[in-house]
Amino acid sequence: MSDKITMPKLGLTMKEGKVSKWFKKEGESVENGEELFEVETEKITTKIQSSVGGILFQIVIPEGVSVPVGTIIGIISQPGEQPQRIEGMQIDEAAESESATSAPPPARKKPGDTRGVTSSPAARRLARELGVDLTLVSGSGPDGRIKESDVRRYHEEGPPAPRITPLALEIAKQEGLNIREIIGTGEGGKIVREDVESALAAVKAPIGQVPARLNVIPMKGMRKLIADNMHASLQNAAQLTAFTEVDVTEMVRFRNLMLEEYKRQQVKISFNDIIIMATARVLKRHPLMNSTLVGDEIILHDDVHMGIAVALEVGLIVPKLRNADKKGLLQIAKESRELSDKARKGALGVDEVKDGTFTISNVSMLGMDGFTPVLNPPETGILGVGRVVEKPAVTNGEIAIRHMMTLSLTFDHRVVDGAPAMTFLNDLAKCLKEPLLMFA
Repeated sequence: MSDKITMPKLGLTMKEGKVSKWFKKEGESVENGEELFEVETEKITTKIQSSVGGILFQIVIPEGVSVPVGTIIGIISQPGEQPQRIEGMQIDEAAESESATSAPPPARKKPGDTRGVTSSPAARRLARELGVDLTLVSGSGPDGRIKESDVRRYHEEGPPAPRITPLALEIAKQEGLNIREIIGTGEGGKIVREDVESALAAVKAPIGQVPARLNVIPMKGMRKLIADNMHASLQNAAQLTAFTEVDVTEMVRFRNLMLEEYKRQQVKISFNDIIIMATARVLKRHPLMNSTLVGDEIILHDDVHMGIAVALEVGLIVPKLRNADKKGLLQIAKESRELSDKARKGALGVDEVKDGTFTISNVSMLGMDGFTPVLNPPETGILGVGRVVEKPAVTNGEIAIRHMMTLSLTFDHRVVDGAPAMTFLNDLAKCLKEPLLMFA
């Protein structure tokens, strides 16, 4: 019996993937567990192993083509078997309904051609009296039937504004174009950017004057994924942020000591490494902060899989430092550098970007004192870390120059109340103020 190979879902937010490479050709044998093809997503590129053995009977989706999750991309058959070949793209029901929306819009009727227009006798009579073209009236009756009230509303209010995308509308406004004079080629006659640009090209500019053009950056790929995730995070969680300023003078001394200690091993300990270590250990004392909300269940995790936000030119990615609570400072420093390097090279694996339990986002290298981080769903908390600055502070009853840092904790108020969340932040601040408390 043949087996269908589908585009895998490699993460909760993955909607589509690109078949970047096939490791087998049609007719070649495939072993169970053997690498079969490579998938490229907005986050990572990863090799997918075959879950069955047999012969690669058909490659349905060639290299370089992006398809929705669940799309059949190939067929594996057994020796001597001749399954039916798949023509075109076959996807699940949700994807089919989505692809149907990309079909070309129905042709517009010519004004005055009322064939196929359903309307009541009263509506047709009133339309004749008022000189209203029924082909331009939207019906509110069953199956779009035009009623008398529809004709009267059209006569009094005029035709409804044409459907237009926000970008197309903005361009039209800046160029002073009347959108009612633009023919839309988008879904259902919607006006899109290309329609406005075509209309603009047809308008002759004054002599010696070149019309200003907008520089448009498409919202797609990783940028689109980040936008969707951030919007969903704010829409689907009750987010609250608490701030605290910490005297980290002792942490600075501790870091300098570690730099000297590990100098021969060529490992550079950073403030972020110390913060990761302290946060992982404090999370073990506050298990509710090391949880994820899935449906109506709060899952408390025994291990701390720390997300470390890494800024790339194309966006932000959060690789996971697994079992951070069980690692020493030297190991945290080494592995966090490796994850950051792999993130910048686009070499992260699937297991290195999923299933985190808590996230740290450090903006100190950008010269920021503090900020309000946004949760990384379905995690309960995210820690924002600002820069270390020298400033006057009161210590032991005297004013002295100290190293100060601002921490910000955003948490999901549905999962944890303010008091326990702020207690966690306070305990973390104590460990950064006195690093020896991490080992207590």
